[in-house]
Amino acid sequence: MTLVFQVIAAFVLDLILGDPRPYPHPVKIISKIARTGESFTRRLFRNQKLAGIITTLSVIIISYFGIFFIIDLLGKLHPFAGIASSIFFIYSTLSIRSLFDESLPVFKFLKEENLPEARKSLSNIVGRDTENLDEEGIVRATVETVAESTVDGIISPLFYAVIGGAPMAMAYKAANTMDSLFGYKNEKYIEFGWGSARLDDLANWLPARLSVPLMTVAAAVCGLNGSKAWTIANRDGRKHPSPNAGFPEAAMAGALGIQLGGINHYSGIENHKPLLGDSGQKLEIKYIIQSQKLMFISSFLAMLVLLAYGSI
Repeated sequence: MTLVFQVIAAFVLDLILGDPRPYPHPVKIISKIARTGESFTRRLFRNQKLAGIITTLSVIIISYFGIFFIIDLLGKLHPFAGIASSIFFIYSTLSIRSLFDESLPVFKFLKEENLPEARKSLSNIVGRDTENLDEEGIVRATVETVAESTVDGIISPLFYAVIGGAPMAMAYKAANTMDSLFGYKNEKYIEFGWGSARLDDLANWLPARLSVPLMTVAAAVCGLNGSKAWTIANRDGRKHPSPNAGFPEAAMAGALGIQLGGINHYSGIENHKPLLGDSGQKLEIKYIIQSQKLMFISSFLAMLVLLAYGSI
């Protein structure tokens, strides 16, 4: 029951506080450790794939046991301190409020027909080039990001928190963070980032597939197309080059009745993503708000389902 309370408290805390900029977020510390590890292992090992694997495993082990020992130590000082620290660490792995806060300015600037500011806001949450995107391109990028982040920023951390508490949730966050740092298919990271990319794929494999029934029910709850979300996710989810991102994106496309995917540019290089969903609907700014609603309802359902499982 204690872990159930901790997850609920962390969930509510994230909805209230989001991601305040000033405080030393654990992910920032993980990033610094990962960069230090990268510098050390690149020099130590000639085989860059091996260097990346060792860095990845080391950072995850440090993240898990570091959080475990901090909570244990504080718990010995006072039981409340241990519980409070556990809640804080679980909260720091969730991105429900921050996903909403970071995608909302894009909607607001589009509503004001201010494309330059909309592109600038979008560039804070996506890796693709944004400077030449039109309104539909901005909407598509925002909706795709909300869909994919519903898994790696919400469902996956909740999943691992229920399985193994704050240490497991933070270990997952470490894997996800290192994929963001090293998981690029460029000359610098194609070998070094292999291990972190594969581990992130593995860690998100089950949560990504859990997102389909969750988003299907969520779509029906908030007045979107639940049956279409299920159909499109199962039809198109495996088309995506990522083994996981296609499922929430396809479910989102089906729920909203739109088509996602297509041509993106990364550092000026054209990249073709498979089309997910059926064409026909113009990508209007209202779909950003609808995607946020679907994200919130899916988050609540994920928490309820996972906690019910964890209580058995």
